[in-house]
Amino acid sequence: MLLIDMDYNFVKKLGPNQKKVLLLLAGGIGLGLAYSPRGYFKIIKEVSNEWRKINQIALKRAIKSLYRSRLIKRVDNDDGSTTMILSERGKKKAITFNLDTMKIKEPEKWDKLWRVVLFDIPERKKPAREALIETIKRLGFHEYQKSVFIFPYPCQKELDYVIEFFELRPYVRVMIVKSFDNELHLKDVFSL
Repeated sequence: MLLIDMDYNFVKKLGPNQKKVLLLLAGGIGLGLAYSPRGYFKIIKEVSNEWRKINQIALKRAIKSLYRSRLIKRVDNDDGSTTMILSERGKKKAITFNLDTMKIKEPEKWDKLWRVVLFDIPERKKPAREALIETIKRLGFHEYQKSVFIFPYPCQKELDYVIEFFELRPYVRVMIVKSFDNELHLKDVFSL
């Protein structure tokens, strides 16, 4: 069978969407090389199983990230199910911000780092995507290009809150960058 083993080290470092693209490419190659309908169905079944595994792994990573942040805690129920609830720290953080009046404090001195927000949010989550864009624009982010926004000041707590509020954690990445090739333009935009 010509499917990519998802345990290779280089594949482990990829995000869920990248893994899915690789899986689809490998499945397409496998379908092209299959000589019988039985082979076709076997490949389709394996691709489907691997797709589910990727989704489960991505979900587990997101939950682990929340556990590490100590914003949620796990409660094991008597019936064997598990409930995730906000921890005390999570409750404090949740009530710390008011989405409508939230502002990012401008430090006295700029640390010369850029905060870059990148996202690839599915069409089925369009209302949340539009709300995210509206919110980060209101907070002062500059739209660098479609689905890429930039801000010069520390804002991780505020971004985490907004991303969690709109339930977009799997689709949004935040980077801290030292420089851009058109940094002078950005300095003008933010009056730095």
